[in-house]
Amino acid sequence: MAYAISEVTTETMRTDEDGIQLRCTRCGADLGYLSREENPYTLNYDCSNCGFTLRNENGIWQALAPERFAHFSRFIEEYQNIRAAEGRGSLQSDFYLNLPYNDVTGKNVWQWKIRARTYDFLVSKLLPRLLPGESKSPKVLDLGAGNGWMSYRLALAGYSPVAVDLLTNDQDGLGAAVHFVKHLGLSFPRFRAEMSHLPFADGEFDAVIFNASFHYAEDYQAAIREAVRCTKEQGVVIIADSPWYSANKSGERMVAERQSIFAQKYGTASNSISSLEYLTDERLQQLETTLGIRWERNSPYYGLQWTLRPLIAKLRGKREPSRFRIYSMRKTA
Repeated sequence: MAYAISEVTTETMRTDEDGIQLRCTRCGADLGYLSREENPYTLNYDCSNCGFTLRNENGIWQALAPERFAHFSRFIEEYQNIRAAEGRGSLQSDFYLNLPYNDVTGKNVWQWKIRARTYDFLVSKLLPRLLPGESKSPKVLDLGAGNGWMSYRLALAGYSPVAVDLLTNDQDGLGAAVHFVKHLGLSFPRFRAEMSHLPFADGEFDAVIFNASFHYAEDYQAAIREAVRCTKEQGVVIIADSPWYSANKSGERMVAERQSIFAQKYGTASNSISSLEYLTDERLQQLETTLGIRWERNSPYYGLQWTLRPLIAKLRGKREPSRFRIYSMRKTA
């Protein structure tokens, strides 16, 4: 699928089930309709209200306003440098096409095993239950899409994914999705945007998934509000693969340890934005109380070794390790 922007009219609005109604990320004004057409990448769309331009660069829609790009620029530079040093990308298509089931580089095997089990749980158990009787190809927003592996897998599974991330490089960012396009001739929409200012109209998606990304939010309430805004009534918002701790002090220790390691290895603590870094029951309950939502918790089985980690850490006198759950909530109004 290739997508192109067209002017909004009563005839074109919502006529393409796979299309997307857009809005300005700076002022919230209505923009155009992203529909399935050929050769969309020469098109721009100017907001008549504030002058912001949504433009396409190499297949990626640039939805960050200049002032927001300036806010994130240091984080983007530091984060992608660290990711590159950790071996998060490859020059070979096989690396991307095998994700999340096989990390052919062998550099981050255990993390991809977690991602694989989470993804399998999502598509085999959670999404079919939460989205029964939805459209033939439910629209799913992949927040924190990285190189696009989840959007690729969702497309193979019959969904209509849209990928969002701050990184656009060709190794670990949205630019790496060209490997999936070349393999299938399939182009899912990709947007550089922040999770608290999304370029989509209200109620566009059947499901919004924070793909190992929610803990990077600077403001959890703002991120959830924006996700809920973009979700259809009776649609779902899902948080997957964000670290959870039973006590705030454990999360604080993890953050301090990681920043110290990063500073020693990479010359930066990678803390240029004040992301919240981890989940606790207290934080999740605060979101429920403030936003009037209700979380459902799911705990996929990640294997015996992973299950025993908390006990082993306790016996060895180490800090509590992170755990992963999947949290979902349904939009009811």
